Amino acid sequence: MQIDLEKENKEIVHRYRQLLKAAKPVLKEGDSKLIKKAFNTSMQAHKDMRRKSGEPYIYHPLAVAQIAVEEIGLGTTSIIAALLHDVVEDTHLEVRDIERDFGTKVAQIVDGLTKISGVFEHGSSQQAENFRKMILTLSEDVRVILVKLADRLHNMRTLESMPREKQLKIASETMYLYAPLAHRLGLYVIKSELEDLYFKYTDVERYQYIDSKIQQTSDARKKLIKEFIEPIDAALRKAGLKYVVKGRTKSVFSIHNKMKDQNISFEDIFDLFAIRVILKAKPDDEKAACWKAYSIVTDYYKPNPDRLKDWISTPKANGYESLHTTVMSHTGQWVEVQIRTERMDDIAEKGYAAHWKYKEHSDPKSRESGLEDWIRKVRELIENSDYSALEFVSEFRQNLFSEEVFVFTPKGDLRTLPFGATALDFAFEIHTKIGQHCLGAKVNQKLVPLSYQLNNGDQVEILTSGKQKPTEDWLKFVKTSKARAKIKEALKEEKKSIAEDGKAMVERKLNHLKIEWNNETINKTLALFNVKSPLDLYYNVAKGIIDTADLKKLKEPEKKPETTVKKEYTGDKKQSSINVSDKDIVLLGDTMQKLDYHYAKCCNPIPGDEVFGFITVSDGIKIHRTNCPNAVELMSHYGYRIVKAKWTSQTELAFLTGLKIVGADRVGILNDVTKVISNQLNINIRSITVDTEDGMFEGTIMVFVNDTSHLNTLITKLKNISDIISVNRIDT
Repeated sequence: MQIDLEKENKEIVHRYRQLLKAAKPVLKEGDSKLIKKAFNTSMQAHKDMRRKSGEPYIYHPLAVAQIAVEEIGLGTTSIIAALLHDVVEDTHLEVRDIERDFGTKVAQIVDGLTKISGVFEHGSSQQAENFRKMILTLSEDVRVILVKLADRLHNMRTLESMPREKQLKIASETMYLYAPLAHRLGLYVIKSELEDLYFKYTDVERYQYIDSKIQQTSDARKKLIKEFIEPIDAALRKAGLKYVVKGRTKSVFSIHNKMKDQNISFEDIFDLFAIRVILKAKPDDEKAACWKAYSIVTDYYKPNPDRLKDWISTPKANGYESLHTTVMSHTGQWVEVQIRTERMDDIAEKGYAAHWKYKEHSDPKSRESGLEDWIRKVRELIENSDYSALEFVSEFRQNLFSEEVFVFTPKGDLRTLPFGATALDFAFEIHTKIGQHCLGAKVNQKLVPLSYQLNNGDQVEILTSGKQKPTEDWLKFVKTSKARAKIKEALKEEKKSIAEDGKAMVERKLNHLKIEWNNETINKTLALFNVKSPLDLYYNVAKGIIDTADLKKLKEPEKKPETTVKKEYTGDKKQSSINVSDKDIVLLGDTMQKLDYHYAKCCNPIPGDEVFGFITVSDGIKIHRTNCPNAVELMSHYGYRIVKAKWTSQTELAFLTGLKIVGADRVGILNDVTKVISNQLNINIRSITVDTEDGMFEGTIMVFVNDTSHLNTLITKLKNISDIISVNRIDT
């Protein structure tokens, strides 16, 4: 294909000008020269490179910079870092070159975004190591993550041109870490788009179904907004409130989750969209203005008393502020109404970057955000952590997901902890020493155990004893990273103290056996007793788990291991004995297939499902559905162990799958269901379990089908039976 270089160069200049136009409001004197210099550096460094789509590579850094300034609200430093974010990884330029030309801050961000290359320790994965490196830099400068999110968003928007296995790997990494990160940093719009794009590539059919339903109901929603606002418009203006109204539709992914979790159809979702009333108000009048608007809305529409959420008095940990209520409209529909000011809306849309913009104009005491508190906790996790990369990322990720619980100290100070946090977590939150010596607690004047889970509004007093010390059991119920890290630290110190005695015992025995204690001997000894570290060895000896008399086995001649052909995966504790090249594909149902595979029991794939192969350590290749509950973690951590898999055209095999059926309980309904399955479609039933209550029945049926079209035909026919309410596939 002939490339029109002149046309491409015009497009590059056009995109660069669009970037400058978007950046204009944030530029200070001399900034545009620096941006131009960064653009020219990036242009030169990437001049011979093209993306998978065939486009010039420079389109990507320009797009990332555009997202950073336009959708996240970042400034000049981030724009420059975005333009340069790939040059160290992909070209001859080094971090020191960036520092020389653009300063320490830009170099620090670019370094945080540059992947580590090379070999990793056993028990790790390259993705986890790179996540950890990026998170370590986050504690120094949040812009590393914000630019990374812009980079990831553009990669997801252009995922179409990537090969299928790359799409699955990148989409899963996004869902595993980057969408939760965007949520925690308050970037709701980006978080929703990342989730939707993940869903689009991992469950194509379901995504298209829900997306088309949203499009079909678009006109009805516009009409509802117009009719809803008409009665209250005059009252809002009479009260002196300046406002605009927006409608916000739930994302495709959140609709899918709601349908799945509550086992309901698209038509049954009552909060499909929300009406947003955005007020213009001075900082000191914001709260009063929001409650005034709430009062007017609820004068005209009856509110659901259980659905009022006040995140203005107590903002979410990511800085989100808004007043949410659900009211009954005149058409008989429940409608969610979100009331907030322009400042609150800006923070809700652009998160952390917007928070900082407003922070400098406010009283620091009144505007202390949960975001700073969260970043402080990230720093604590980093300082306290001697976790492996996988453990570290898993620990960090837990902090991204949790909702908050608000509790009070005996003096009435408010503390925010993750939902599910215990009295012991609260003790460590107050101070490490209080946590380590915590005996129990008084919650609302009543004695409770350490494992008591805190509720909103609890007032907590911690009881301590100098004799108390952390135990392994504490790790089973603490929720916060700080508590877990401090408990592990204390246990390790105690273990070290006990291990000192074991070390002396080992050294005495080796002296007696005349064996020198060097690196070679240490490795042999660890292998002999199957322990991970010398510390574990000494501890087990001191505790009597290992008998020093067995050290004499070190003098026995070594048996030579049998040789097998293996493909080593750098970073795994064990190695797989399967030899797979990148071009290999598992053909499912092909009797001549050379690769050994099994169907994963966690998602029971059947022909027609989108699938991938995952190389296990000891059980061959496992075939999973791309929307399997475990897929995100497998592909985000072990992308290099994913192999392509596709179904052959065979249909004679039967695959076990499950259906959940809900309906009205009437005489003969079960007979109608089994007639459709056995008589009309000749499908074998493996088992049926049915439960009835208050005139309703819920059944689980395990059946053998040929493929997804066979299954879909069955579901359609079952839904046509009178009194059947819903039929859904289940993963069992």
